[in-house]
Amino acid sequence: MRLGLVFGGRSGEHQVSVVSARSVARALDPGRYKVVPMAIDREGLWADPATAAEVLERSGDRTDRVMPFKGATRLDLRLVNTRLDVVFPVLHGPFGEDGTVQGLLEVLGIPYVGPGVTASAVCMHKGLTKRLLVSAGLPTPSWVEVRREAWRAEPAAVRDRCLALGLPLFVKPARLGSSVGITKVTEGSALDGALELAFGFDREVVVEAAVDAREIEVAVLGNRRPRASVPGEVVPGGEFYTFEDKYLDETSQLLAPAPLETDRSEDARKLAVEAYTALGCEGMARVDLFLDRGSDRFMVNEINTIPGFTSISMYPRLWELTGLPYGRLLDRLVELALERHARESNSGRGG
Repeated sequence: MRLGLVFGGRSGEHQVSVVSARSVARALDPGRYKVVPMAIDREGLWADPATAAEVLERSGDRTDRVMPFKGATRLDLRLVNTRLDVVFPVLHGPFGEDGTVQGLLEVLGIPYVGPGVTASAVCMHKGLTKRLLVSAGLPTPSWVEVRREAWRAEPAAVRDRCLALGLPLFVKPARLGSSVGITKVTEGSALDGALELAFGFDREVVVEAAVDAREIEVAVLGNRRPRASVPGEVVPGGEFYTFEDKYLDETSQLLAPAPLETDRSEDARKLAVEAYTALGCEGMARVDLFLDRGSDRFMVNEINTIPGFTSISMYPRLWELTGLPYGRLLDRLVELALERHARESNSGRGG
């Protein structure tokens, strides 16, 4: 089976994507898959096959050791359409995790790993995710959404809306991951700078009320009948789980499984599947929860439709603890991709 492994991309998570792809390439069964590396540079150009293979080979296993590369051309759609049996997009953030690449593959009629176009787009947007969670009756922290145009036109009104949530606040780009562009605001005077930083990554920003909570993550797998892994817990090295915490400093702790009572663990798994279903996910997603220390209730933070697949990433680690080793997990993801593609092809509907 020829498997296209797409990685890199234009988002701020470019380096994370390369490291994840290295891990996936190493874990795929060479007797079952012929891996076709497909690297996208930071400008959206697609590297030639030799360069893509070299990037996977020469990059390190940390984000600060990724081989820089420059793409040479636009994607040759004829090559993709005629030579690949399935595609595994290991693209984090915009222009990959947000439904754009998924839409391209739908048009080309190629099966792909992970959720479809609609769920990918919705889950990438933190504000849309929260609106759908609330409409489904699922708990999530209070928030406001801010557009760059509104901030430029009426900064005082935007400040008032944000500060009405109370301090501290988290200011986040609406469509990005790996904690890129996020600021914890503990004083009102810091809000402007946090908004400007977030607007440097996205024209839409989510400002969220901080919750004194434990950070619980659950890996979910499946199409029509999804199931959840045992939960894990992230213990940040600082005030919150930053990009450096995740990939560089090694100061955070990843507790897997999470130290939860059995009934609380089941509550987390149940809520994760409910959120996954409410957002229309199929294939895979990592559901990030908060366990509020004050109320002792779970809340949904966000859903990652292409979670990290690095050597330290929680998604494969949690499935390993649930009885599904990394290599078999990848096999199952491919099976789910083919299953969904066959179902949608027979129904005449995609995405």
